[in-house]
Amino acid sequence: MMRFLLALAAAMLALLPLQALAHPHIFIDARARIVFDGDGLVEGIHNDWTFDEAYSAWAVQGLDADGDGKVTRAELQALADDNMVGLAEYEYYTFAGEGPDNLSFINGSNASITYEGGRTTLSFDVALAQPYRIRKALEIAINDPEYYVAITFAGPSAVELINAPAGCGATLEAGHDLPDAIADQLYALPPDVTKLPPELEQALRGVQGAILVKCPPGAAGSGEEAPAPSTALDAATQLAEAQPIAVANDIPFGGPPPEPGLNLPRTGFFGWVAQQQKDFYIALTAALGRLKSDWTAFWVLGGLSFLYGIFHAAGPGHGKVVISSYVLANEKQVRRGVLLSFFAAMMQSAVAVAFVLILALGLGLTSLALSDAANWIGILSYAMVALLGLWLILRHVFGWGQRHHVHSHEFHHDLAYRAHAHLHDEQHHHHHDGDDDDEDNHVHVVTADQVRGGWREQLGVVVAVGLRPCSGALVVLVFALSQGLLAAGIAAVFLMGLGTAITTGTLAALAVGAKGLARRIAGADNPLTAGFVWWAELAGAVAVLGFGVILLIASF
Repeated sequence: MMRFLLALAAAMLALLPLQALAHPHIFIDARARIVFDGDGLVEGIHNDWTFDEAYSAWAVQGLDADGDGKVTRAELQALADDNMVGLAEYEYYTFAGEGPDNLSFINGSNASITYEGGRTTLSFDVALAQPYRIRKALEIAINDPEYYVAITFAGPSAVELINAPAGCGATLEAGHDLPDAIADQLYALPPDVTKLPPELEQALRGVQGAILVKCPPGAAGSGEEAPAPSTALDAATQLAEAQPIAVANDIPFGGPPPEPGLNLPRTGFFGWVAQQQKDFYIALTAALGRLKSDWTAFWVLGGLSFLYGIFHAAGPGHGKVVISSYVLANEKQVRRGVLLSFFAAMMQSAVAVAFVLILALGLGLTSLALSDAANWIGILSYAMVALLGLWLILRHVFGWGQRHHVHSHEFHHDLAYRAHAHLHDEQHHHHHDGDDDDEDNHVHVVTADQVRGGWREQLGVVVAVGLRPCSGALVVLVFALSQGLLAAGIAAVFLMGLGTAITTGTLAALAVGAKGLARRIAGADNPLTAGFVWWAELAGAVAVLGFGVILLIASF
């Protein structure tokens, strides 16, 4: 039994490091003006958010209505209004309070977007539900808890106090590590959560850095003492009792929808992977921009694209999960798992290129329309993954499409034997003596060798995984299109795909190798070996179905 458990653990370990956390695809240089009313109370914040060049190119795609080559504020107003709708679902990425007190921001207003120097700037106001009198120090955090949007303040000069009482000042605090108790609660949240529970919101306020607004005693009036702040452990305990969290499907700013995935800790190896993803993405888009004046930057672009693909594949995404689960359920050859990974990654790159060529270049769709189209492609991909998983389960249990014929009455008669992995002695005998034809040869159980998928099924795996283009690849391609460097962008995206294929193929090889290792550990002659393999393969098929269903539900 111990050997059996060790074998099971070895197989499951291959699927553990499949996903990390989302890394930023949108980068913002932020400025904030904190506004006080005539009574010395904080009433709101005026924001100026300047986006990176790559996302800015995505945002203005198709919005030059008069075709004069300039995108005006009037032409961008509809996008600004839509941004406010999306940001409202995410509480405007603004969280504030003193200790356990959480302030509520409402009524985003006065939104406008300008496009200058290749970068868009979104300006808007958010008002507090009730004006707030600072007691000691008001902590204001402006960030995306899901890390899809990276909001950065360059320094103290990026924060200004308007009409503040005498003696008040603002400082910037650096981010800090997330307490383990809070991290466990945060990582348990679904990937599409938009509104955090109040206790978790309070605990996360300073994690990515914060603005601290302090006023001397009496400067703001009441002099009321702030209640003692909750500890991280208290916040985690209260969070366990919180009500279900509201979710929204809109992505702020009309960006391409991020591929949903499981959140793992942002420390250690996974934190390092996330940082590499971010660094390579920034360097990649910068190298693409330099190509207009320096074609030697193409070699830098190619190398960065390849490395980005490697680290991107180690982050969130359904491709590696589906392929690794599929080869665990169905394959014994490492080579086949690697090929599936390669073709799926190349298809993902090809779909991204076709997406931009047809919808952006050919039809001139706006960024909002492109985002909607990418979302529907994702939904179709997840539905195909779910159907693939269902087929794998049915085939594995009932023997559909197997290479040897299995009579239904014999299958049901031996179901208990299959569950306990006892192969009937007649498995190796012919149904008709002297007849070697496979049509007359049958077994009493469905074995792994008999249910290996054919080329149609493997094509289905490639399409299900490769149909959904990488969000980062879409942004890079639209940016390349805006710079007149589409050919370089296409090359970069296929090099990304090559890097992705290497990481995904490695994980697929680990899954196949783990299954072979489990066989060796359990012992080829051990009567439990066949049973373990059968159940492990069924678990892989269930994983494909479950992952597809979860992503499909989360997409609506």
